[in-house]
Amino acid sequence: MAGLARNALAGLAMAGLMLPEAVAYAGIAGLAPGRALIAAVVGGLAYALVGRSRFAVVSPTSSSAAILAASLASLATGQAGAAMLAANATALTLLAGALFLALAAARLGSLAGFVARPVLRGFALGLALTIIIRQLPALTGLPAPQGSVGVVGWTILRQAGQWHGATLACGLGALALLLLLRRWPGVPGALIVLVLGIAAASLPGFAALGVAQAGPAPLVLSAPVLPGDPAQWLRLAPLAAPLVLILFAESWGTMRSLALARGDTLDANRELAGLGLANAAAALAQGMPVGAGFSAGSANAASGATSRVAGVIAALALLALALWAGPLTARLPQPVLAAVVVAALTHALSPAPLLRPWKVGRDRWTAPAAALVVLSLGVLDGLLLAVGLSLAQLLYRLAHPSLSQLGQLGTSHDYVDMAAHDTARAVGGLAIFRPNAPLFFANAETVLGLVARRAQGLGVPVVVLSLEESDDLDTTAAEAIGELHATLARRGGRLILARTHDRARAVLAASGLGDLARDATFSVADAVALAQTAPRQA
Repeated sequence: MAGLARNALAGLAMAGLMLPEAVAYAGIAGLAPGRALIAAVVGGLAYALVGRSRFAVVSPTSSSAAILAASLASLATGQAGAAMLAANATALTLLAGALFLALAAARLGSLAGFVARPVLRGFALGLALTIIIRQLPALTGLPAPQGSVGVVGWTILRQAGQWHGATLACGLGALALLLLLRRWPGVPGALIVLVLGIAAASLPGFAALGVAQAGPAPLVLSAPVLPGDPAQWLRLAPLAAPLVLILFAESWGTMRSLALARGDTLDANRELAGLGLANAAAALAQGMPVGAGFSAGSANAASGATSRVAGVIAALALLALALWAGPLTARLPQPVLAAVVVAALTHALSPAPLLRPWKVGRDRWTAPAAALVVLSLGVLDGLLLAVGLSLAQLLYRLAHPSLSQLGQLGTSHDYVDMAAHDTARAVGGLAIFRPNAPLFFANAETVLGLVARRAQGLGVPVVVLSLEESDDLDTTAAEAIGELHATLARRGGRLILARTHDRARAVLAASGLGDLARDATFSVADAVALAQTAPRQA
């Protein structure tokens, strides 16, 4: 019973956080607030049927709302206007759910690893800045300018003299209170600010201040309205991929970090299925895309949640709030909603994740570049370019691997990088090289050409090539190894392969290099012994 009580309290606290955030995220996407509310209710309940994260709160997120807005903006709706916009949003949510389920069926949960963490951190920073800047009109009481985030920010700053004083005071006061209440993680700060905002808006004379209010957020459950034109579905399909990518990257990052901190284990493919079911259910209920946001998940864990029961109670409590507290939430001042969104994103503004690569000495410019492309090109194009940046970084490293020369540690069988170990010594009459990346078509000729030049410069007749990083070989790599073998033979030398995997041996044998495959060894020590006891015959 104690566990149920803790989860119930955590769920109630989360409902108070989810309500204002859902309304705000619907505004980011340009949709009716009720769509975000029903998505949070239905999506959260559907995830609980399949997902296994104890702390994930599946509901609309700031990043998914921003990408949905960018995707919808890229589609011309013509005279159909709001109706076509709503149908496109439903279709994109449904396509995202179907893609999640397809990825789960294909067991492709490992795809989340294709986006480097520094890229995700930079994207999160750029996304947070984008959303915060787009909340400035609501905080200052000015009409929202059209255009890029830079245009919005510059326009608001240029019109500083026209800022609405009461709106600005209301928004900044709510933001300051939200940040202050963060000192006590168990306190539902968003719920307190929500209640205070509604109470202030209910006071006599508040309307005379001219502060805009959220307005009604009806929760209407109806059959989904989808585009009837097949050509429209073809235009929507490519937009679902980046939506799924950021939803899964954000959700899996949240789930995994919270699970690791508490010793839980999760299956990425099962979580894919849970997110797929949640988005499909949200689409059928006329909602919007849902995922597990980091701020909500962290707040759920801090509130004392110990199982998925907390998420279920949060969804049901949110349903009750939406059904019976609608007239009250309609009074909520818009700058308070904007403050809730800004406060939810301040964790992404910390420079610590961006400074970590500088301390490590790797990926120093990846995160800032990802943030810059999001700010300059927009959320959707920025995400695609950020993913491309991850892949380009991977390809560059694979295509430009370092080459180590190995030496023997004393009289042991250990052979290590001589540049990193002062006590390692070269073996007389031969040179041992190790490419520090798998050999494949993009790097084999370059790396093995460097091996040939270094061996010639050292004047050694025998080269031992350690293939420990290459568990397999493609045809280009096999041919390049054969060319190195022939080059050394013309000089009167010899090539011996060490730490050779079975699949690499099979490829070499099939490529007509049976002698290399036959003499290949499983250790560097064996290769050195072979070179010393069986010199090449002229």
